[in-house]
Amino acid sequence: MPEHYSSIGEAVGAAMQHNIRLAQRSEAPGSDSPLQDRNLPSTSSDLYSVRGMIARLHEDATPDEVAGIIDKVNGALAGALPELTELVAAAADWTRARLDFDDPNLNPAFEIWTRLAAAHGMLRDVREELEAAENGVADCPADRTNPQHHGMVNVLRSRELLDDELGAKTITAPSTARSPDSARQRAARACSPHAGPPPSPGSPPAAAAPPPASRPAGRPR
Repeated sequence: MPEHYSSIGEAVGAAMQHNIRLAQRSEAPGSDSPLQDRNLPSTSSDLYSVRGMIARLHEDATPDEVAGIIDKVNGALAGALPELTELVAAAADWTRARLDFDDPNLNPAFEIWTRLAAAHGMLRDVREELEAAENGVADCPADRTNPQHHGMVNVLRSRELLDDELGAKTITAPSTARSPDSARQRAARACSPHAGPPPSPGSPPAAAAPPPASRPAGRPR
């Protein structure tokens, strides 16, 4: 049966526990139970999960909405980033309990602890940066600016939501909000040098261009 997790943190924790069991080799090879499918909750089931907040943080969100989402992610009590920071700290402490400096030429546990400690420090820096960003979101304009300025800064998001990849249902946006995909399409049309005027809502779709005429077969190319 598939395993269902109520949050991303719970799923990540279960995956880390499985990896730790494999690293310890407490059981004979081949005796470990087969991995089961892990089904994460859909974005529509929890608007305040990380994926749910990503779905709501589209380009037409208001500054108040963006600041609220950052606050939920970075909240000290139940924020996803503090939980992830504690998760990395727990992994580093697990490695710390296995340090052994008897052999100065071979100490893989210390190398892993160093990496986890560095990741923990970076996550703490990220929390500070998000706190500053949350305070500055209110100074951002509510409406999008001219698209000609957007090309000067790279897009950071590198992948779609898991729900988008699997074709599952996503959060239904309010009627006044526009979807991220339509916003990206409008921005692409606005930036394109060959883009024509946008079609009106009631106009019929443009007819497809006729296929190119076939080349006469009398003379080879």
